[in-house]
Amino acid sequence: MPETTRPQTPSAPGGTLPDGTAPPYGLSRVALWTAAAHAAECGRDAPYVLDPWAADFLHAARFGDGPPGDGPLQRLLPDWAVVRTRFFDEHLLTASRSGCRQVVLLGAGLDTRAFRLRWPTGVHVFEVESPAVLDFKDRVLDWHPPTCGRRSTVAVDPAGRWAEDLLAAGFDPRRPTAWLGETILYHLEPGTVESIVGTMTELSAPGSTFGAECVNSESASSSFVAPFLEALSATGIAWRWQLADPEAWWAGHGWEARVADLFTLPYVVQRLSPYLPLLTEAAARCVFLTTGTLKK
Repeated sequence: MPETTRPQTPSAPGGTLPDGTAPPYGLSRVALWTAAAHAAECGRDAPYVLDPWAADFLHAARFGDGPPGDGPLQRLLPDWAVVRTRFFDEHLLTASRSGCRQVVLLGAGLDTRAFRLRWPTGVHVFEVESPAVLDFKDRVLDWHPPTCGRRSTVAVDPAGRWAEDLLAAGFDPRRPTAWLGETILYHLEPGTVESIVGTMTELSAPGSTFGAECVNSESASSSFVAPFLEALSATGIAWRWQLADPEAWWAGHGWEARVADLFTLPYVVQRLSPYLPLLTEAAARCVFLTTGTLKK
């Protein structure tokens, strides 16, 4: 593409957005909070996640806000976001090395895995996200080459109908796929989640995997979680899809699922150890990092 037609990074006037102002470009606050956690992580001596574009996203969006309220869950969230990213980074790399050379990021947001992970040869990453968000992200990335074999953007609402667009982008339903719905599902209505997972299952070949963060319905009313959800509601964000038994729910939709035992993972113990006095059993299990494989 000629230099004169290259998209330019969105301009960012001085300062940040006024309090209560919706983020521009169709960006979600959740995606920007995660970017803020990644940007801070880059300043550590041994970061768990190295995302060199995270600060650029925040600058271009003029975003300097954080999760609402000041409870214990809000204080933990930036480190949790990093731990969650690291967990799914490792899951996707393991899946791709085991034969899933198609990776689909549902609700990709500001995810930069196509650019920052060391993928095996021949991996094709598909990012399903709204056109405005993808346009913003590509402008900030400024034609940086991906580290995967191929990256395709699927510019469509991930909560809507996207199967035909994914196929048109080169997705092959005969090949094993690693699907990731990192944080998108629990912000959607249960019926919408059923539709998304049904489509995902229909398009999956044997050997396919999935990863998703799922909210524990039994912890949502706890003293650790409830104040955060109340503060979130003022921003229009809600945890609409909640599960008591994610393994059973996913089994009913064609997947053998498992919930990670987080405190067997050394990096989780190391990062979350300062918060252990806050983590009752209910608090420690307020969300499930869930992965699984297609039933044979």
